[in-house]
Amino acid sequence: MDITAAVARSVSGEFTLEPLTLGPPGPGEVLVQIVGVGLCHTDVATRDGVIPFPMPGVLGHEGSGRVVEVGPGVTKVVPGDPVALSFSSCGKCPACASGSPAYCHMFMPLNYAGARLDGTSPLSSPAGEQIGGMFFGQSSFATHAIAGERNVVKLPEDAPLDIVGPLGCGVQTGAGAIMRSFAAPAGSSLVVLGAGSVGLSAVLGAVVQDLAHIIVVEPYESRRTLALELGATHVIDPAAGDLTEQIRALVPDGVDYVFDTTGRPDVIEAATAGLTNRGTLGLVGVPSDPAAAVSLNIIGTMIQGLTVKGIVEGDSDPDSYLPELLALHADGRFPFDKMITKLPFSQINEAVELQHRGDAVKVVLVHE
Repeated sequence: MDITAAVARSVSGEFTLEPLTLGPPGPGEVLVQIVGVGLCHTDVATRDGVIPFPMPGVLGHEGSGRVVEVGPGVTKVVPGDPVALSFSSCGKCPACASGSPAYCHMFMPLNYAGARLDGTSPLSSPAGEQIGGMFFGQSSFATHAIAGERNVVKLPEDAPLDIVGPLGCGVQTGAGAIMRSFAAPAGSSLVVLGAGSVGLSAVLGAVVQDLAHIIVVEPYESRRTLALELGATHVIDPAAGDLTEQIRALVPDGVDYVFDTTGRPDVIEAATAGLTNRGTLGLVGVPSDPAAAVSLNIIGTMIQGLTVKGIVEGDSDPDSYLPELLALHADGRFPFDKMITKLPFSQINEAVELQHRGDAVKVVLVHE
């Protein structure tokens, strides 16, 4: 079928809206008409070459919409079903078999190769040029996308399809880090580094978990204000003084958890010094330098009994976790919509700049 997609043709270049051809869904695949798609930092980092992906290619991995057609063997959904799209996983490896698909042994080839495992892409130009696709098993910066049955999540009929896409990555990553990766108990304390959509989703998850101290470190005043509106108990301007001292001034014995969304070693190291004994550092931020490293004092880390935890997708199983978040939202306990700014899909490059300037937390691109 003929579709329109935002194509990345060069590293750090603007997205170009182009007509493309999308092939039919194959075995185990689903064709989805996209209603909305979130703009995630990972999309921009991939376009900018931080994460390898074949170009020209179509990115986008926070799509939502309705099923148009299903391929052979698909039983989870039928045409007309409302769905959100999430990351892809194999369903067969030890991680998937144990209920941890975010750590699928095939995560990289399934989500970043730009093609199916057989090397084909469902996307091509009118002239027959193969276009990189299947980004996170979807490539949803388009009017339509092919996704795998495993990374399609069926939603309730009344789900707000124009905004639910970010649940499939950024929101479940932040909230899941607190609710699942940390399983932070009520009354514990947390520092969130960065108040973008992932960091603010962590705040929402911390509120659900009933944490006593929810401290957000963020340079933009508007985002600090929003963090407080969403349930943060304290906010810190990192420019106001030594970060470790500011954390210890609020929780003198140190916090139980630090959750980083910035990927900045200097910020991470300063916040880690604010951890209490047996505290946990969780890492999800993608650094601008892929070789970036954090320095930890080995003896100090042992004496304090610290845990350093890499986190992917908030340890989520999307089939169960996304409906849980939607139910919390329906109950008024997870107002992720307050982070979202909607723009027409045609304004994707303006959306990138808007988020880069800090003028929007999470843009969702909607098809009119």
